[in-house]
Amino acid sequence: MSKKNKFGLIIPGIVVLLITFFYPLIMMVLPTFSSSEDSANSYFGFLSNQQNQLVILRTVSIALVSTFIIVLLGIPTSIWLSKLSGFKKTFLLTLVVFPILTNSVVRNYAWITILGNSGILNNLLKFLHIINSPLSFLYTDGSIIAGIVYLFLPIMIITLIGESEKLDPELDNAALMLGTRPAKIFWKVTIPQLTTGIITGVTLVFVGALTAYTTPQILGGNQRLVMSTLLYQQAMTLGNWQAASVIATIMIVIALFVTFLLRKFQKKVDKRKTL
Repeated sequence: MSKKNKFGLIIPGIVVLLITFFYPLIMMVLPTFSSSEDSANSYFGFLSNQQNQLVILRTVSIALVSTFIIVLLGIPTSIWLSKLSGFKKTFLLTLVVFPILTNSVVRNYAWITILGNSGILNNLLKFLHIINSPLSFLYTDGSIIAGIVYLFLPIMIITLIGESEKLDPELDNAALMLGTRPAKIFWKVTIPQLTTGIITGVTLVFVGALTAYTTPQILGGNQRLVMSTLLYQQAMTLGNWQAASVIATIMIVIALFVTFLLRKFQKKVDKRKTL
């Protein structure tokens, strides 16, 4: 098949991508750069507002903390699952994937039954005589982080399973024979072999946590606004579509910037592997 024919085959896909993705994106971003005074200062006005700065900081910090926790939980879990076989492995992987198949609203309301004033956690603490009155676990940054970790941990595990199955046990054995401690083997031998999967998983999880709406809305409410809930508030409650476009554009820029940094880091790691 000639190069012209090959190029002709991808034209329909390019056209669909332009219409369904790039055109709406351009139409969203362009009004924020219009010639009117309010529009010209929209980004400066949004970023100079102290309340908006706190929202951005809260959004990024929640995404970072959630990603960090997910990585800590996902790496050992994926390694452990990769060493299993047969029905046991299939059954446990099914349990890992099952939450993804459940509606996110249902999953988040399940956390309300756990973290609410009359929830499982408060009742347990009362039963153990640790507290006398209910603690406010809901509508905090912690509750949002818990929901996001539960939401995206399966994605990290699934991403790392393939890399974990490729781990070479001979490298660990060689390091043990040389007298290396297990903790150092894990950090110096195992983790470098999982770098590609970790970077891919971190990218998916961080961008997902940064842009998540349902979890922050249900578990954080209007008391703990993040950029996605602020965007919804500006667009659907206040009807300020220009401010909503500004917020969406800033979210896209942050996501692209973090993705760019992770890809640059991955290229450096890949170069080291080839040396």
